[in-house]
Amino acid sequence: MQRMGERIKKKRESLNIQTNDLANTIGVTPSLISQIERAKAFPSILTLKKIADALHTTVGDLIGEYENFIESPLLSSNKRKFVKQNKNGASLFLLSHHDPQKQMDPFIINFKIRADSSEIMTTNNPGQEFCFVLKGIFDVTLNTKKYILNEGDSFYFNSNQYHLFTNISKGHAQLIWIVNQANT
Repeated sequence: MQRMGERIKKKRESLNIQTNDLANTIGVTPSLISQIERAKAFPSILTLKKIADALHTTVGDLIGEYENFIESPLLSSNKRKFVKQNKNGASLFLLSHHDPQKQMDPFIINFKIRADSSEIMTTNNPGQEFCFVLKGIFDVTLNTKKYILNEGDSFYFNSNQYHLFTNISKGHAQLIWIVNQANT
């Protein structure tokens, strides 16, 4: 709670907003704002949302939802986040903490035998992608051209091109997949 109060005060001061002005904007007393900032009172979720809106931020930022990324860049393998699985047997896991300000998203994709990347790797991102084969052999289609990727091979391409990775190994395969989020 103390850290949240510190975040609110820091954000308020960075915007040059006085305690009285913030209180008037959200319909509370200046005393309540002061108590919240000093961790002497905890705001209701409605008040917290009003504070976030008045400070042009999110409730998540005020409560420190994304501080793991900033304070601890390490993500242990046992804390990896499952993202999704397609019907063909490919599973996607996030390799970093969630943070809306990240400029790239690193993933690992596990492929069962004959699984492909459909429904996981899409063409609706204006950025770029990088893949590195950790295990197995992949048949890759990029637009209309075919490639074979072996363990240790890498592949870099623009996301808006049609692309499909298919595990052609006799066993499971793994791919590191990094997606750059282009500034739009």
